[in-house]
Amino acid sequence: MEPHRSPDTMPADPLAPNERSQATAVELSHVSKLYGSFVALRDLSLTLPAGSSVVLLGPNGAGKSTLLKLLAGLARPSYGEVRTFGQHPSALRGRIAYMAHSTMLYDELTGPENLEYILGLQRPELDGTECRQHVAAALREVALDPENPRRVGEYSQGMRQRASLARVLLNAPDLLLLDEPFSNLDVASVQAMVDRLQRYRAEVSDTGLPRTLLLTTHQAELARPLAQETLTLRDGMLLPRLPPATTPKPIAGASPA
Repeated sequence: MEPHRSPDTMPADPLAPNERSQATAVELSHVSKLYGSFVALRDLSLTLPAGSSVVLLGPNGAGKSTLLKLLAGLARPSYGEVRTFGQHPSALRGRIAYMAHSTMLYDELTGPENLEYILGLQRPELDGTECRQHVAAALREVALDPENPRRVGEYSQGMRQRASLARVLLNAPDLLLLDEPFSNLDVASVQAMVDRLQRYRAEVSDTGLPRTLLLTTHQAELARPLAQETLTLRDGMLLPRLPPATTPKPIAGASPA
């Protein structure tokens, strides 16, 4: 059963079908980002409609992580403008989730304790029972046992990555930004993560918008089932856009984790 939400936490009114089809999730206009004399992004312009599922490739130092931080509202461009859903990202943090290289979890807490603490901050209207139910469901969705008493510091790398994915999906974001989510994962963990991301994209958003996914990776073959479009950054610049080489795996065919 969907938990009761107070008026302050009620979702935005659903958009009409024509508004959904015209919505823009990401818009960058002549964006540059400098760190001292180092230019991380150079005059970058990009528009992604809501519902996009994009894989961003590029070597180390190409600017991939910087771009995600700008979209998450965790950094500001030195020049140009960044918009998500027509607004500055910092105004929409409840609708944007960012999974960095760090899991952003407390090693001394268990997986459920971590997620219950985070969800309590995001959704203070939930009581303890509702919070635990949400967290247990989120962990099962990434093939983790909510009854596991181990602390996160004792998790394997794959378990830590999946717990981090559960963390960023707790608030059902409209825009999900993932930075190298497949790093150090075995094949089974990658498949579980891909399956969960496909289900995320198929879920209905409170705002009525289709879910938008942007992830960076060095392992393009692992992300291929999610790639409606592949973009490449090099030296802070986007290379010309190309059509997808293969048809993505249908979302409806996602198997349970």
